[in-house]
Amino acid sequence: MSKSTTPHSNLFSPQYKLIDILLTLLCGAHSLVQIKTLLRSDPALQRSRGRQRCSEQSVAQQTLDAATARNVDEMQQVLTALFREHSQAASHTSRSGWLILDVDLTGMPCGKQAEYSTKGYFGQHRSRRGRQPRRVLASQYGEIVVDMLYPGSTILLNALLNLIKQAEQVLALTPFKRKHTLIRLDAGGGSIDSLNSLPSQGYVVVSKDYSAQRVRRLITSVTQWVDDPDQPGRQVGWVREESLEYIRPVRRLGVRSKSSKGRWRYAVLLFAGLDQKDILLI
Repeated sequence: MSKSTTPHSNLFSPQYKLIDILLTLLCGAHSLVQIKTLLRSDPALQRSRGRQRCSEQSVAQQTLDAATARNVDEMQQVLTALFREHSQAASHTSRSGWLILDVDLTGMPCGKQAEYSTKGYFGQHRSRRGRQPRRVLASQYGEIVVDMLYPGSTILLNALLNLIKQAEQVLALTPFKRKHTLIRLDAGGGSIDSLNSLPSQGYVVVSKDYSAQRVRRLITSVTQWVDDPDQPGRQVGWVREESLEYIRPVRRLGVRSKSSKGRWRYAVLLFAGLDQKDILLI
């Protein structure tokens, strides 16, 4: 392989340091310190990009630290343009059925000095520090539409509308496209307000009910439980209580399964803007 023709003065310019960072990320790095073990230790990988050596981790970090809010906005514009041109989600049409967007929340424990590090609930660690990566995923295509970072104390309910707004911008979701877009939420986003806000914009929504107290009340109106053929030990049944709080027709499905101690655990799934035929299809 031929040697690099890059002038020595440009070997560690911001442009080339960003290339080193990108290569490290593509190697599966979870933190920038891994530039030492994943990129620096692989001369062949460096030469594949015309590099004779790579940046030090600390120097690469300084380049990222020097980025301004304007730089981040410019990068986001570039990524949006590339996503619209090359992604399957952006080219999805109503003929292909629903465009399914999952709003995902994953708590990430981190050190006190990390950006957005605050105390919050992270699995079994109730008082750990961490932050909240939140994503909008085009699930049937395996694509990340939106990837944002929030303080560890943020709950999905408070970030939901901003995430959907970002997804609209990236996917250029017109009113017509929204009518063919299905948003799936966990219980953390399934409040009455959010389930009214999203359908009012044309979206179809599938969510768990946000309130445990309301779930217990709704479950009492299920008159018939049916075994789930796909998951032994789980039963489902339609909630009979009317849904008067919502601006669009909502169907609710009770779900129950037994814990290891033999007790029933309950949940309620809400389907906003879907008829029974579509519910069975998804």
